[in-house]
Amino acid sequence: MLYIYEYPTCSTCKKAKKLLTEHNVEAIYFNVKETTPTVEDFKKILNTFNIPLKKLFNTSGLVYKELNLKDKLPTLSIEESLKLLTENGMLIKRPLAFDFENDILLLGFKEENWETALL
Repeated sequence: MLYIYEYPTCSTCKKAKKLLTEHNVEAIYFNVKETTPTVEDFKKILNTFNIPLKKLFNTSGLVYKELNLKDKLPTLSIEESLKLLTENGMLIKRPLAFDFENDILLLGFKEENWETALL
């Protein structure tokens, strides 16, 4: 199953959802302000898809800048970084879509990447 963590009023998230709806792609949606992936989910994402930790963060977001994470993130442990993501969904790069069974990870919305992975 495809899990998508989004912020419903985000224009980029709306574009992703529209694409999936138009192509009848089933997914379970979560509002990142209310529900975030677990630390275990994030660890599995990092290990399964072999991506840098920083890719999970919305580096252009207001909360990222307010917390000065550009400077702090390199000094934090993986556990501390993942805890931040689970505590504040606005730090998560969105939309975040993953399906471990089908080896799919999508961070942010680039239409061609989503089409290639899901259609």
